[in-house]
Amino acid sequence: MTHTDMNDLTLDELRPLLARELPRHAAFDGWGARAVESAAANLRIKPEIAALVFDSKAAMIDAWFDAIDADMLESLPPETLASMKIRQRITALVEARITLLTKNREALRRATAILAMPQNVPLAAKLGWRAADAMWHAAGDTATDYNHYTKRAILGSVYAATLAVFLQDDTADQSETRAFLARRIEGIMRFEKAKAKWTAGPAIGFSPSRFFGRLRYPG
Repeated sequence: MTHTDMNDLTLDELRPLLARELPRHAAFDGWGARAVESAAANLRIKPEIAALVFDSKAAMIDAWFDAIDADMLESLPPETLASMKIRQRITALVEARITLLTKNREALRRATAILAMPQNVPLAAKLGWRAADAMWHAAGDTATDYNHYTKRAILGSVYAATLAVFLQDDTADQSETRAFLARRIEGIMRFEKAKAKWTAGPAIGFSPSRFFGRLRYPG
């Protein structure tokens, strides 16, 4: 793409392009204007145009994580996931994200520090939920009841914990991170099986929906 072509793109079109280039520079310059300028120079985008794309450090990180979501889905298309069991799908999706983040570990460390700031905690929660939602959708989950929320909350917490391990993992192939993830995925699967028995037992057994209904509407 030529210099003129890049600068003719809309800000929305430039956002994912810059988002994928930014981490290389954020690792050294931090998440800020200097990183945007360097990324724009590499992509031959005018600095005054690039400066309009993001209005904050949080917006840069949001865009990067959004690009990770998209790249994860591209690396594992539906036809690839279709041949896997649900446990394998979730594991493959999280590992795909780890692979995408490996070359930008320092940028991730800096991004995590920014997201941990009090004013950014809501955004951090949003990004974690979005990642978990993307993974469950890709894995074929169609739940619309409370299972929709519990699955995403649990996977989001597992993913966050896995990233914390990943940032400290010095093994060449992230073997510690992968082992940690495998144990946590096993925990998710055990929980889902137990929950299925709990919620789909015989009529004379315990029913959560019936229990809560009685609390609200005593018979």
